[in-house]
Amino acid sequence: MNEKPTAFDPFQDRLSRDIRNDLSSTFSKALAAGDPALIETLVKSLLTRDLSSCYRDYILSRIDRFRRAFDLIRKSDNDVFRQGFILWDLQLFFEVHEVLEHAWYHAQGEKKLLLQALIRAAGVYIKLEFGYSRQAGKMAERALPVLEKNAEFLGRYFPPEEFLSALRTLDPHPPILLKDPSSLSGLQ
Repeated sequence: MNEKPTAFDPFQDRLSRDIRNDLSSTFSKALAAGDPALIETLVKSLLTRDLSSCYRDYILSRIDRFRRAFDLIRKSDNDVFRQGFILWDLQLFFEVHEVLEHAWYHAQGEKKLLLQALIRAAGVYIKLEFGYSRQAGKMAERALPVLEKNAEFLGRYFPPEEFLSALRTLDPHPPILLKDPSSLSGLQ
């Protein structure tokens, strides 16, 4: 007898991983195309399937945050860092990884290193969410030197100390980065 999973876990369950990856890559494509219908279509398709509540809950939680992110990003400039920070504040850490990784491919020098460190920082919270503290700690150790070196750059967007401190201590509650209410309208 096959039992349906009771928890969404992309590290232990193939369907969880497939759903997460499909949603994230489609969201990234929707952002690039400026077409939210791409993600809406995928969500509708997924929700027509006979899925356990853990999968449905994950999908529904994501689509709400995707809509909010899409609106906020559309109203902002094309700054990939700001896009990543908006996604961070919505706790869309896998999507932070997805969006920043596309910029990372084409970046060079210090920008490439900073994008990689931010991807790792998002990875810290992906790992923490599923109880992988040791791996999260290793990711934080690799990200922190570059983030600390670029604290002045990060300061153009947000005061970086709370962010850096959260990574140093593996704070299970990720800090809100963009404190500007116009950037965060509707986030809380």
